[in-house]
Amino acid sequence: MADAVRSLRAAGHRLVTLTNGSAKVAEKLLDAAGILGEFEMLLSVEDAPNWKPHPSSYAFAAQACATRQDQMVLVAVHPWDIHGAARAGLRTAWVNRDGAAYPGYFASPDVVVSSLAELEAALR
Repeated sequence: MADAVRSLRAAGHRLVTLTNGSAKVAEKLLDAAGILGEFEMLLSVEDAPNWKPHPSSYAFAAQACATRQDQMVLVAVHPWDIHGAARAGLRTAWVNRDGAAYPGYFASPDVVVSSLAELEAALR
């Protein structure tokens, strides 16, 4: 995973978290994985108007990153998060780690990969 994250950063992607959990927990996890320094910001819905998948949480992230939502790509393993981000105008990438079928009642992801190692090539 660390090499995949570094590859994304080296390709010019800005890396930012947006978690429904605590930013401090994300910080500890990323630090333990040796990739904390690859991330520009660690955002949490604790500071947003609503939890994901509410559209305002993605708007909060776009504002914090000083960019438009249509210029962002949400990468997630959770279809509900993909769905929420897509409905908010973000591009999406679903990391389908276990080969499950994507729920047809959710907005489809723009990109599907089985691991982060495939993501940088898929986003090109």
